[in-house]
Amino acid sequence: MAIHILGIRHHGPGSARNVKEFLEKTKPDIVLVEGPPDADPVLQWVSHSDLKPPVAILCFQPDNTKHSSFYPFAEFSPEWQAILYARKNNIHVRFMDLPAAHQFALDAEEEKKAAEQQAASDEKDEGDTIDTINNYSISNNEAEPIVIIRKDPVSYLAEAAGYDDGEKWWEHMFEHRHQNEEVFDAVNEAMQVLRDEVPSKDDRTESLREAYMRKTIRQAEKEMFQNIAVICGAWHAPALLNMPKQKEDNDLLKGLPKVKVECTWVPWTYNRLSMYSGYGAGIASPGWYDHIWHYPYDDGTRWMAKVAKLFRSKQMDTSVAHVMEAVRLSESLAALRNLPKAGLEELNEATLSVICNGEVIRMSLVHDELIVSDKIGEVPVDIPKPPLQTDIEKQQKRLRLPSTADWKDYTLDLRKENDLERSVLLHRLQLLGIHWGQRSDVAGKGTFKEQWRLQWQPELSIQIIEKGNWGNTVEEATSKYIVSKTGESQSLNEVCGLLERTLPAELPLAIEQLITQINNLAATGTDVIQFMAVIPGLVNVTRYGNVRKTDAELVTGIVESMITRTCISLPAASTGIADDAALDLLPLFVSMNESVQLLQHKEIEEEWQQTLQAISANKNSSPVLAGYCTRLLHDHQLLQGDELVKVFYYSMSQSTAAAVAASWLEGFLKGSGTILLLDEDLWSVVNSWVEKLEDEVFIEVLPLLRRTFAEFSKPERRKLGEKVKTGGTGIITKQVQTGIDEERAAKGIPIVLKLLGY
Repeated sequence: MAIHILGIRHHGPGSARNVKEFLEKTKPDIVLVEGPPDADPVLQWVSHSDLKPPVAILCFQPDNTKHSSFYPFAEFSPEWQAILYARKNNIHVRFMDLPAAHQFALDAEEEKKAAEQQAASDEKDEGDTIDTINNYSISNNEAEPIVIIRKDPVSYLAEAAGYDDGEKWWEHMFEHRHQNEEVFDAVNEAMQVLRDEVPSKDDRTESLREAYMRKTIRQAEKEMFQNIAVICGAWHAPALLNMPKQKEDNDLLKGLPKVKVECTWVPWTYNRLSMYSGYGAGIASPGWYDHIWHYPYDDGTRWMAKVAKLFRSKQMDTSVAHVMEAVRLSESLAALRNLPKAGLEELNEATLSVICNGEVIRMSLVHDELIVSDKIGEVPVDIPKPPLQTDIEKQQKRLRLPSTADWKDYTLDLRKENDLERSVLLHRLQLLGIHWGQRSDVAGKGTFKEQWRLQWQPELSIQIIEKGNWGNTVEEATSKYIVSKTGESQSLNEVCGLLERTLPAELPLAIEQLITQINNLAATGTDVIQFMAVIPGLVNVTRYGNVRKTDAELVTGIVESMITRTCISLPAASTGIADDAALDLLPLFVSMNESVQLLQHKEIEEEWQQTLQAISANKNSSPVLAGYCTRLLHDHQLLQGDELVKVFYYSMSQSTAAAVAASWLEGFLKGSGTILLLDEDLWSVVNSWVEKLEDEVFIEVLPLLRRTFAEFSKPERRKLGEKVKTGGTGIITKQVQTGIDEERAAKGIPIVLKLLGY
């Protein structure tokens, strides 16, 4: 009976090639691979023609999907090549790591323990002192951190060999070697020395993992397999070569908690291979590793040809001479560094110097497109999946929305049937919390266009599984999910926002429930401020009525009712409030006015105008709100000419406190100062009021006035400044001609210029 322990580097192309050659030579009758035994049933899909790496095994706890783990594989992963060999040659293959069922249960225990400790810590008296807190020791009345530096054990070997990077040393020592039969013996021996010499942390999980690996090997021996091949991470190899007594491992594994776990295959991406997940492996250059897997004897020429092809596709001139010179430079760098061949670092330096002309920004393109790459794997359609995921994939295929690892932009025209269906799907997924697409604003008028950016992330599989309990299809799951959230919410603002997001998803049942809930909350609500906050969103909802063929009459009825109640209560709500509260309320007035105009309902407009008149005429109204209401009355052409000037004179008279007048002016000029350019009478009133302010009073109100004029556009401020310099026209000009005090005018002009920000 022979047991072959093959210590490898996860996602190492050289290790993968050595494993493949070793298996083809020794022809084992069973292959044991580091990975979760829970996933043994899905290994049958490895030889399927439609399962194309990079892919990952997803293990998850159905009743608690936050407990999940990915085990990714690339074509150049040693584990993938071992499993593929076993499947093609019809021999037994099993995973041998600690089952995810135990791992998730242990994680749950740790979370519970940490929560209990946190709760106990929170209950402690803050005055209690202890000698040691976390990793800090108290000495000499100062807290000195105990710094524990954990290094990758391989880095010790790299340092001994003169390398400052353990990853680079491993690549040159093992990944670039070919047909070296003793490489696994060398790896095992090196790891044994490291485990003996390097202090290791007391990690229970690590001990459990290695104990379960040994248990799996013993089980294979018990089943009378004669030629056993074991593929594991290099660090674990010595622990499997030098087995303790079986009883010790059994005692260690006895009584482990367990939960239910399910497994499936999901697509993976090269740019996610750099993340540490599953068995904790990650690489920084999957695109480069893919290249040296397919072209192990490349001296750099093929790689540089890829770089040149990439630059040419981006309209960057790159000649054959550039490629040849870059290859020569990389070989020279490798020779100077005493390396057997040029690695990625040498090729990158040559690319930067020769092809990129020293421009680092171009190297970022090489990094993203070639060194990392955006390659995404494929999974067979008929592989066991949650029903919701199956429905999503069917709709992706039908609507021609493929899953891609890179960002892809779509501009949807909702007047087209296919684009409308695409929009509905993306809105439904967003409501479910599956954020495949990000929506952005589209330039132009109308509501018939939407801009989306799509990028598929492996984590979306977890989100799909988590939401799968709401239904088997996207429509069913989203509708039930929204109905549930509607019943839980008692906030009018929240429900209205939810309706605004739900309407584009075309979910009649959910929309009906939302409208009913809004009607109930609005009927019992009395907060006029809350009404003003939600009305613009509801009015915006009605805009989808024509574009999405949705009946928005029910929403319109609710909106009109809420506006009526707001108009009744708003005059009283605008009196006796602090200046800060009035300023917070002012944007609601702005959006409320826009909403009324958007509805284009004559009776509603008349109600709103009556409300504006009541607030403007009430002496107890907040000055800033009264000023803004006066401006809106002017915009509605209800307050013009002499009547407007009278109101202005009254509000800006000397009998009115300067701060009150400044606040009223701020409200009247909200958003635009064009009216002062066009109406000479109003300009005269404002100019005269500013001139008559005492110095102390002017300094007091200056911040208010500057805040008012700061909101004007630059052209408006420039025109007003020119008006001040030239003395204006109309009434002001007549005053100058009739002998106004020029000395006083010379003092006033700089004041007004300062007011305008000059």
